[in-house]
Order: sequence, then structure tokens, then C-alpha cells
Amino acid sequence: MTRNATTSAPSTESAEHAMLGSQVVLDLYECETGHLDDLAWVKTTVVNAARAAGATIVEAVFHKFAPWGISGVVVIAESHLAIHIWPENRYAAIDVFTCGKNVQMDVASAFLTREFRSKRSVQRRFTRGDHVSAGHDKSPIFEHSGQWSGNRSA
Repeated sequence: MTRNATTSAPSTESAEHAMLGSQVVLDLYECETGHLDDLAWVKTTVVNAARAAGATIVEAVFHKFAPWGISGVVVIAESHLAIHIWPENRYAAIDVFTCGKNVQMDVASAFLTREFRSKRSVQRRFTRGDHVSAGHDKSPIFEHSGQWSGNRSA
């Protein structure tokens, strides 16, 4: 089955159900916390942001780079919170992704902005999986030139 990407969802399906997830990309500039290269503090802070947002924590994995820098992810039942820190630039790049309605992504963003003491933050919000519709019997393999190909080899 080939489906045009511009085909809209059935009228009985609400726009709320037309997407699979929501994503916030948060850039924290000029972070004034003295803990940007403190692995334990960063991990605790991101886990606490997930808790404050109402997420269900599954696992947290963080890594400290030499000579500096930290990357980590908090896997939540609803998806994840990920962070990458460049302490030498006083910058943190954060991704908050959720597939559920119960996680308050703005709460997590505000919590992290406050705890990292960012003087300037930029937040962008995206919806994910907008072209997936209920009842579609085959998953799209790829999108190219506005055409969806749902055919798979049998």
C-alpha cells in the first residue's frame, strides 16, 4: 500500500491522537552552577527533573569524559531525558521526549533551567509520529519525496 504523506488522518481521529510523542529540545547557555562537570550532581539533577515532571524512571546511565564533559540518559517508561554537557562552554544540550500525556515536559525544562542556573535558555517543541494513523496495517519503511511506502517483502 502506498500512502501520500499529505493524506490527513480520518476525521474521527482527533489531532491529539494523530501524534505518537512530544519532544522538547532545550539549550542551556551561560550555566552558572559549579557542578557542570560533577557526574553525581548531574545524574541526581536530571533524575529529579524526571521525577518533578511525573515520569516513571526505568534506568539512569551517565558517563564522564576526560578531561571534561558529561553525557547521560534517564530512561523513563514514557521515553527519555538526555543531556550532553560542555562545561568549558558553560553549555548543556537537553532532550526531553515523551510518548505519554502524564509527563509535564515544561516542569522538567523549568527545573533543569533553574538548577543549572542558566542565564539564557532556548526551548523548541516538536511533535513526533504525526503521519502515523490508527488501523494502518503496515508500517512505513521510509519517507521520500512525499511518498510513504508501506510495502514490505513477504
